[in-house]
Amino acid sequence: MTADLNVITGAFGYTGGYIARALIANGTRVRTLTNHARVDDPLARQLEIAQFNFDNSDALARSLDGVATVFNTYWIRFPHHGLDFDRAVSNLRALIDAARRAGVRRFVHVSITNANAASPLPYFRGKGLIEDYLVQSGLSHAIIRPAMIFGPEEILLNNIAWMLRRIPLFVIPGDGAYRMQPVFVEDLAKLALDAAHRTDNLAIDAVGPETFTFNEMVTLIAREVGSHVPIIHLRPAIALACARIVGRTMRDVTLTRDEVRGLMANLLVSSAPPTAPTRFSEWLRRNAEFFGVRYASEVARR
Repeated sequence: MTADLNVITGAFGYTGGYIARALIANGTRVRTLTNHARVDDPLARQLEIAQFNFDNSDALARSLDGVATVFNTYWIRFPHHGLDFDRAVSNLRALIDAARRAGVRRFVHVSITNANAASPLPYFRGKGLIEDYLVQSGLSHAIIRPAMIFGPEEILLNNIAWMLRRIPLFVIPGDGAYRMQPVFVEDLAKLALDAAHRTDNLAIDAVGPETFTFNEMVTLIAREVGSHVPIIHLRPAIALACARIVGRTMRDVTLTRDEVRGLMANLLVSSAPPTAPTRFSEWLRRNAEFFGVRYASEVARR
C-alpha cells in the first residue's frame, strides 16, 4: 500500500483522522476530501486536501484519479444546516459512482452495526442504502460496521463521563437493559487498513470483546471517574427532554430521539464474534483521569 495514493473522506474528523494517521505512519501518500479543511490541524501538513465536489461529478472523479483505495468515513450524526440523511445518501452514491469511473481499486466503507435499508431509523436506513449501493456497484469493496466507538476525543461516551462529573443527577432512558459493544478507534482503523489489503468483497462488524448493558456502562464510567451522583431511570421521552436541556446549555445536540431508539433496539451490538482486541473497561481504567473532563461538542466539531 505504501506506493499508492489513498483517499480518505473526512480525515479531519474522528474516525477518518485515525485512519489517516495510520496510513501516514506506514509511509502512504494520503489525500482527504473534505468541506471542512482545518489548516491549523497538524495533520494538514501531512496530506493533500481536496474538496468533496459532490455536485460536480467530473471534478469528483478527477479527485480520485490514480487512487488505489478510498476509505469512506463521511456521514452525518443528525440533520444540520440543511444537510439531511437523504442528501448524505445521495452524496455517497455520487462518491461511489466517481470511484468506479476513476478506476479506484478498492473502496473501504465505514458503516454501522445492524445497518438496514428497511430500518425505520434514518441513520441506520441510510447506512443500509449505501451498503446496498456499494455491493451493487461492481467495485472491490469492504464494509466495516463499528458499534459505539471509544477513544481519545470521542463524543458520546466522553459526554456521559462529563455529565457524571458535572451534573447532580444522571438520567437513563427506559430500563437501561439494552446492550452496547464498544470498539476502540485504533482497532477500527487497523481493521480498515487490513481490509484495504484484501481483494475479496467482505462485510465485518467492528466490535470489541466486551458487551455492556447501558446500566453497566454508566455504572462503570461513574466508578472509574469517581462520580457518586444518583442514577435514575425515566421514560425515554422525559430522558430525552433532559438531554435537550443539557444540549441547549452547551449549544450542542447531546442525544437524539433516533439514537435513543437505536440503543433501545440493541442495534449497537453484534451477533458475530469480536473483531477488535481492546477492552473498554481496561482502557477506561488507564484513562479515567482525563475521560470526560471536558465536554465534547458535536456542533462545534462540525
